[in-house]
Amino acid sequence: MTPAHIDIEQENKEIAKEYKELLRISYQTLTEEDKKLIRKAFDVAVDAHKEQRRKSGEAYIFHPIAVAKIVASEIGLGATAIAAALLHDVVEDTPITTEDIEKMFGAKIARIVDGLTKISKVKTDQDISMQAENFRKMLLTLNDDVRVILIKIADRLHNMQTIGSMLNHKQEQISSETLYIYAPLAHRLGLYNIKTQLEDLGLKYTEPEIFKDIQNKINETKEEQNQYIQELTDKLTEALNKEGLDYIIKGRPKSIFSIRRKMREQGVPFEKVFDKFALRIIYKSSKENEKFLAWKIYSIVTDNYKPNPSRLRDWISSPKNTGYEALHTTVMGHKGRWVEVQIRSERMDEIAEKGYAAHYKYKNGEESEERGMEDLLNQLKEALESSSPNNAVDFVEDFKLNLYAKEIYIFTPKGEIKSLPKGAMPLDYAFSIHTAVGAHTKGAKVNGKLVPLNTELNSGDQVEIITAENQKPHPNWLEYVVTARAKTKIKNILNEDFKKIAEYGKELLARKLRRLKIDLDEKTVNEMVSFLHLKTSADLFYKIGQGTIDNETLKNYASKRNSTFFNFIKNKIKRNPSQKENSKENPKHQTNEQHFDSLVFGDDHQKLEYTLASCCHPIPGDSVFGFITVTEGIKVHKKDCNNAISMQSKFVYRIIKAKWIDSLDHEFPASLEIKGIDTIGLTNRLTKIISNNMNVNIKNISLNTEAGIFYGTITLIVQNNTVLNRLIANINKLDGIEKVTRVYKN
Repeated sequence: MTPAHIDIEQENKEIAKEYKELLRISYQTLTEEDKKLIRKAFDVAVDAHKEQRRKSGEAYIFHPIAVAKIVASEIGLGATAIAAALLHDVVEDTPITTEDIEKMFGAKIARIVDGLTKISKVKTDQDISMQAENFRKMLLTLNDDVRVILIKIADRLHNMQTIGSMLNHKQEQISSETLYIYAPLAHRLGLYNIKTQLEDLGLKYTEPEIFKDIQNKINETKEEQNQYIQELTDKLTEALNKEGLDYIIKGRPKSIFSIRRKMREQGVPFEKVFDKFALRIIYKSSKENEKFLAWKIYSIVTDNYKPNPSRLRDWISSPKNTGYEALHTTVMGHKGRWVEVQIRSERMDEIAEKGYAAHYKYKNGEESEERGMEDLLNQLKEALESSSPNNAVDFVEDFKLNLYAKEIYIFTPKGEIKSLPKGAMPLDYAFSIHTAVGAHTKGAKVNGKLVPLNTELNSGDQVEIITAENQKPHPNWLEYVVTARAKTKIKNILNEDFKKIAEYGKELLARKLRRLKIDLDEKTVNEMVSFLHLKTSADLFYKIGQGTIDNETLKNYASKRNSTFFNFIKNKIKRNPSQKENSKENPKHQTNEQHFDSLVFGDDHQKLEYTLASCCHPIPGDSVFGFITVTEGIKVHKKDCNNAISMQSKFVYRIIKAKWIDSLDHEFPASLEIKGIDTIGLTNRLTKIISNNMNVNIKNISLNTEAGIFYGTITLIVQNNTVLNRLIANINKLDGIEKVTRVYKN
């Protein structure tokens, strides 16, 4: 129903005015056919939304028009995307169907509108793991057409611009999602203006007091800042004019979000953030002379102001993978203030402002929208395919890591350049080349020198990967990578190995139980899982396969199978859910999880101080996460805690991964002293036995011969005594080996 105070005639005039503005500001050149398509979409949208109004009271049609204007001017897409933007809410909010859209506008626009409709249907108020799966599915539906993502970003920007009429908790929820998903996504697509707007608006509603404080301080110093920028500009203008350059200089303040980040990272108040604004020199040039003129302008700037050598960024020689090109330097201005100076050609500036659309306009010519889609789609697929963790927190972290990481530039042995996120290590580089290269990595050389696999790479390093056919990933590798792609590939390979070992373990267990007159059936498996304090049958089979569970343990199980103690175990398996919930009242019911005795945090499994949350009472073995509180340190919550959804939506940045570890899963160093008679091929046979022994890795080896006597020391990484004793027994069988002794080093 239309509010009584609304002047319908005046509102219709405003709608018509907005439509004309949409056509006028389009970045692409619109043909008559394009204008007809847009007009048709506009008419359908106006009619479909005629009875709808936003929470602010204005006619709903102003929203799709605003989204279309962002798509047309700030993202720079053409008629297809503009029409889809006008129609993006029609299927969700009105009786019109996707099939109707296809009949009126064709399959392409219908597919885009359908993708946008699917995004809108994803709920945010459900179980965290379900949110993660829904979000992953949502993104994977975008593979058909990148314009779905671009229009969704425009939609999110306008929603953030008009979020003031929503309830506070909704503002916080939407703003948090914006900061942790949509702003990084805009950044990755080169939409820097939109990214900055999303970040500032997100901060405005997640930390309103801090936002207002910084905003007020910027306004208080605005006059002084403008005067300072003008003085810098006057001096540089005089120097640049002498060289006959065609250019303009723009002074701009850093975003509120950027200043807030600097305050947090540097641990300083607003007054101590020195580079709160930047100068941008935009010059005219042919494509051939761009680089020469950029360095010429850099020379003029640094002749007048002393540069900070560590703050030079050359993104002209090595553009960012978003297509961004520029020279950045930070110089000391008068009054001892640091000032960032950005040097760009008009072409570079257009790409920086428009991102995707301008990049492909210059790459492919004016017909850029369709021809550039495939490249951008492939980039995005790479990010999506590399983000596949099971829970929402991990998903957000990995997805953000893929999209938002600072870049370093690595040289291949042939001199080609590859970009990786800052902090990347040799295995990240190996998996970026090909999964097979990563999976068979034996070692790495950086700048010609052999280095450990956990060596952090730096821009300019030349990296060579050494591979071996029999090499395969080890669980420790997860600590030697930072990219989501490498993590996912390693986990996938380890999972395959887990399955193979578990299959072998199941066959082995069946044979061993047969000797003990026990059948391997579902009942037996359930009893053994409980008896051994494991979680699943797969864990049981895996531990049998790797030798963690020895014959003595199986005999203990068999002897207690019919004992009073084991009857208790069986009763415990049969307990109903209500009895499980009451287990904490009876300590003897808690033995099932006794091996989960330690909590670790983050990807590097740090042991940190924590307390258990009283709202959900997590116990060892539960799926948990850590929440960094303001005054009480880390609080540990169950992942299905009633408060988890609220924390996930409002405070993702304060959530830290956590898990209980099973003492059976630890790995330990062990050293062996070996002595024997030196025979031909003994060293080869010895190392072959060790490398063929499942779940044993050589950390250090020192072997010598003297006057026909063979001796040496080997340091191994093993999971338990069973594995080590089995290995010692196998070594003792070798011809020529006299003695194998375990030694204990301090």
